[in-house]
Amino acid sequence: MSGLFDDSLVIVLAGGAGERLFPLTKERAKPGVYFGGPYRIIDFVLSNCINSGLRRIYIATQYKSLSLNRHIRMGWSIVSEELGEFIEILPPQKRIGEQWYQGTADAVFQNLYSILREAPRYVIVLSGDHVYKMDYGKMLRFHQDRGAAVTLAAIEEPIADASRFGIVAINDQDQVTGFEEKPKHPASIPGSPDFALASMGIYIFDTQVLVDALEADAAQSSHHDFGKDVIPALIHEAPVYAYRFYDENKKASKYWRDIGTLDAYYEANMDLCHVNPEFNLYDPEWPLRTHQPQAPPAKFVFAEEGRRCGQALDSIISPGCIISGSTVIGSVLCPNVRVHSFCHIEQSMLMPGVRVGRHARIRRAIIDRDVIIPRGALIGFNPDEDRRRHTVTDSGIVVVTTEDEPFVAPLDEAALEREQTSDRGA
Repeated sequence: MSGLFDDSLVIVLAGGAGERLFPLTKERAKPGVYFGGPYRIIDFVLSNCINSGLRRIYIATQYKSLSLNRHIRMGWSIVSEELGEFIEILPPQKRIGEQWYQGTADAVFQNLYSILREAPRYVIVLSGDHVYKMDYGKMLRFHQDRGAAVTLAAIEEPIADASRFGIVAINDQDQVTGFEEKPKHPASIPGSPDFALASMGIYIFDTQVLVDALEADAAQSSHHDFGKDVIPALIHEAPVYAYRFYDENKKASKYWRDIGTLDAYYEANMDLCHVNPEFNLYDPEWPLRTHQPQAPPAKFVFAEEGRRCGQALDSIISPGCIISGSTVIGSVLCPNVRVHSFCHIEQSMLMPGVRVGRHARIRRAIIDRDVIIPRGALIGFNPDEDRRRHTVTDSGIVVVTTEDEPFVAPLDEAALEREQTSDRGA
């Protein structure tokens, strides 16, 4: 690191409960939820930091952080403390008072002691639960070139969809003139009446500006949130600029996903199975890092005569997976999944350690970590049984956890005959 990056400190906010992703967040924080096979959601923002040359990183955790903490320890011990680099977890310490974090701004305010000890010139505040690729160095240079006190990243959204976001109003010089959370009538971009600028929850502050703003916010009754309170208050007190999101994903449309709901999470994972997905995991110029478990290669077995070989089509299959005489189509299998014979899995996501018993059929489902699917189970085929036993989203995605008991259908004679014939042949 040198120059501009030496003066910068990152704080990643990773304490969110992710209530709309329940039950996947029942035992883990939203940034710790699995995504795209071996990854966790937080891996994408941390990969952005490393690829941007930012190596002084605090991660503020709170909600059910054990899984996330372990993942950071095992997968992100990659920086050099001798060079002043660190990726360090900041658990809630109640340093300021008796309250846990009350909002995004309060989470940073309660950690000002740790931030100021590093004496940064700039503080970069990031959310740990979004999936995207971004070079924060480009935004940092924009911040410095404009002489900004605060810079926030924004992405163009159609006016028709903009009410779901915090909307930034700007002038012709990209200086922020207004900020409103989820407005009914979003302000359009100058010269582009069909689009609005949506805040991405990415902020760069001059350190003293941040300190003064957080102390002022803490002294009054508010949501203690950057988007709702801190940024609107600063607009008329200091130069605040909007940086247009430049996507390192190298696709026609810009990719930035909150994946805040089960349906959005499911669709984002299924997109990765396409021949040309919207989000590219395979770009060597923008490597995505994670903890890779010490697992053997994926294996597909039983190709002998009379028995269908295990196969996967249009799917992501992680290390340690074994597909035994079954078919997987358009699905994401996280590490160490075992699929026994005569199964059919389609358009589903199976998290680490899942075991699928013989003759099971799974369609349009998310199977949580370490779930054991019993022999003959049917998931995604009987809506009434699915809703009685599992969480089912508005679009019909079935979410199965270790506490659920999937519906098991009696096997027909043809299935039993195939199994017995195959076993005799084996």
